[in-house]
Amino acid sequence: MIKIRGLNKWFGKLHVLKDIDMDVVQKEVVVVIGASGSGKSTLLRCVNFLEFAHSGNIYIDGVEANAKSKNLHQVRADVGMVFQHFNLFPHRTVMGNVTEGLTQVKQVSQKEALEQGEDLLEKVGLSDKSDVYPAMLSGGQKQRVAIARALAMNPKIMLFDEPTSALDPELVGEVLQVMKNLANEGMTMIVVSHEMGFAREVGDRVVYMDEGRIVEEGHPDQIYSNPQNERTKAFLGQIL
Repeated sequence: MIKIRGLNKWFGKLHVLKDIDMDVVQKEVVVVIGASGSGKSTLLRCVNFLEFAHSGNIYIDGVEANAKSKNLHQVRADVGMVFQHFNLFPHRTVMGNVTEGLTQVKQVSQKEALEQGEDLLEKVGLSDKSDVYPAMLSGGQKQRVAIARALAMNPKIMLFDEPTSALDPELVGEVLQVMKNLANEGMTMIVVSHEMGFAREVGDRVVYMDEGRIVEEGHPDQIYSNPQNERTKAFLGQIL
């Protein structure tokens, strides 16, 4: 579903991504870990084309995409993204947030959008919040709305950029449960997260990034129990 070859990205003189090669197969859940500033979020933003790499190639479901691609709009629709800080529209209700993309981008009728919205809110356990505004929600509820909004575009791939890091600890579980359900349904996912329990339980593969490079990758049990790289050992020693 995702094929990345030789990806490089600079911000000014800062070389943020260095020769990234990565594959994600259909229905795979890949959890990306690493210290702040290691390039994890930039990698996700390049896969969703919120940032454009300076060199390298990205293929989404076999189709190459870049800044000049005529099909970039469709590629972006195929790749849903959930951010650390929700990014909900404060002036729209929960239902309005979920249906915005359906009516504005997919040109779905209001009636059909509402039907799909109801299904999506039920999926994330928020059927009773459809008429509520984001300011009235907990952080966990906001993040579940953000997931429903991304799912409304019917993406082939979901990207999660530290989706629980802004939440109070007691709210993390409800968001991770929605993500587990998606994984069980076969959604292809890349998750940037420090939730090691989630990675071990749900992840098919863990990728450790350091200073813009993929340093090590493998099955969660192998990475956690027997990391091969000294930098991986040092990082896991700090957080496990």
